[in-house]
Amino acid sequence: MTPIDTPRVLIVGAGLAALYAALRFAPHPVLMISPEPLGSGASSAWAQGGVAAAMDPADSAEAHARDTVRAGAGTVDAKVAQAVTAEARAHVLDLTGLGTPFDRAAEGAYILSREAAHSFARVVRVRGDQAGAEIMQALTAQVRAAPHVQVLEGVIAAGLVVEDGRVRGVKVARCSGGLSRSVVLRGAAVLLAGGGSGGLYALTTNPPRIRGQVLGMAARAGAVIADAEFVQFHPTAIARGPDPAPLATEALRGEGATLINRHGERFMRAAHPDAELAPRDIVARAVFAQTQAGLAPALDTRAALGARILTDFPAVAAACRASGLDPVTQPIPVAAAAHYHMGGIATDAEGASTLPGLWACGEVASTGLHGANRLASNGLLEALVYGRRCADAIAKGLDAGDAAPVLLPDLAPAGEPDPALVARLRQAMTEGAGVIRTGAGLRRTLDTIVAIETAQPGCDALLNMTATATMIAAAALARKESRGAHFRSDHPEVRGETGERSFFTLAQAQQIRAQARKEPA
Repeated sequence: MTPIDTPRVLIVGAGLAALYAALRFAPHPVLMISPEPLGSGASSAWAQGGVAAAMDPADSAEAHARDTVRAGAGTVDAKVAQAVTAEARAHVLDLTGLGTPFDRAAEGAYILSREAAHSFARVVRVRGDQAGAEIMQALTAQVRAAPHVQVLEGVIAAGLVVEDGRVRGVKVARCSGGLSRSVVLRGAAVLLAGGGSGGLYALTTNPPRIRGQVLGMAARAGAVIADAEFVQFHPTAIARGPDPAPLATEALRGEGATLINRHGERFMRAAHPDAELAPRDIVARAVFAQTQAGLAPALDTRAALGARILTDFPAVAAACRASGLDPVTQPIPVAAAAHYHMGGIATDAEGASTLPGLWACGEVASTGLHGANRLASNGLLEALVYGRRCADAIAKGLDAGDAAPVLLPDLAPAGEPDPALVARLRQAMTEGAGVIRTGAGLRRTLDTIVAIETAQPGCDALLNMTATATMIAAAALARKESRGAHFRSDHPEVRGETGERSFFTLAQAQQIRAQARKEPA
């Protein structure tokens, strides 16, 4: 089919980073590619905590940067942390101006929450646990009204188009009524802002479609992927209910909620001096260990919040009700679930990838901010900072002006990824590349990925998922230590206070996979 050419910048994704960047491009014309209706289906809309920023006069961006570096377990780029935290306040003020109704005190000060590994209460929130949804609602309204933005809804990116060593466009397919064949869109530049990889795991807090496909597209095109092994598992996913698992926000523990087991014991006291407010990787492993031991870990909000949970944390209360739980009178069963991918497409300070013509921002990117263990509520902050930086960098090479809307032709139906293969992949990742890893388990996972690729060759949607799964498992196999969210029970030691970031192409990850398959079990 004949490619469609447009002078618009092509933005893959519709979460916070994508929306913020799209607005920043004005007046340059952009085209957003969104599988779901704008404002839904993105992880950003599910974010409960908020935006981390030093808004209190007693706090500082320097202290925020120090906490970021400390939480990242030796692999945070300190210069990136300093630069990002220095911008944080300005972005909160910008979102406020765009209509985000952040919680404010009577005198106008922002109401701030303290979350795990922060030395200060600095998380700006909306109605307790509604930050992501409310920020997305405000930005979606702005994008809908922006004349320079066109949104293609019900359309999914299937691959990148590389010509003469430069990314020129994206292969897209319709997905609202079943997957169609793809057509090539060529634009002025491509910005990937399509979310993370949590849905590659059987237990996740991510929206159903967030399964590493966008990272996989970049990897298959030859982009360098950084820190792929570092997957953050949220310790308090509600362990009774649907797939994906609803989240019991970390802010509950900031308010004094405790983690107990079926005997009523607070097990985090023995695990870390900060108990429930320890870094996420430590809390996640403790919760996982309780689950493995059959001790039914649970989050107890009764004494700390009581009936206040119904009004102060409405999303958590609603998720509990949907699962037949009453958090006012009952502890909330929890489990560690894949939540955020610190790894992603390696970018520079402006969000440019290693492939000319390709930029990335948001969870799909790896900027050096998160290291081995993302500091709570730094995810939305990074999306804001790099969404703006990417737009500014790309716009330098653009001519302002109008562009005609892009019209997709009718596209014939195409084969969907086999649901049984997707389920098999998710289970293999949970078992072998999950909260606690071993070399043997990672090799089994890589074997399973090869079998899945062989079972349905040529399916771009599936191959994008398996590319990301390969990157995660191969990088985890190569890192023979335990650092931050990456824990190897066969290599439990940390190799020095300061670690090294990992950088691999898919070809290099496949070499690791091939070598691992030759090794004895």
